[in-house]
Amino acid sequence: MKLAKVIGNVVATVKTESHQNTKMMVVEPVDHSGKSIGGSFLAVDGAQAGIGDTVLIIEEGGSARAIMGNPEGAVDAIIAGVVDRLEE
Repeated sequence: MKLAKVIGNVVATVKTESHQNTKMMVVEPVDHSGKSIGGSFLAVDGAQAGIGDTVLIIEEGGSARAIMGNPEGAVDAIIAGVVDRLEE
């Protein structure tokens, strides 16, 4: 799993069948202090996240498809949870 910050929404009028009724978000990997550590990418929202939220990302297709409930879905990354706080 990775930490990331949600930085945007994706709006698409045409989607593959496996992405119908899903929310796509733009996320940016961050470290434990919230500093960006990588380039942004798309993730399916499986946790009702919003812009500005720090989230947990799973970048493994099988796990992402299991969370989506679609074993045939075309997905590489999914938001698996919203982080309330980080403790050291």
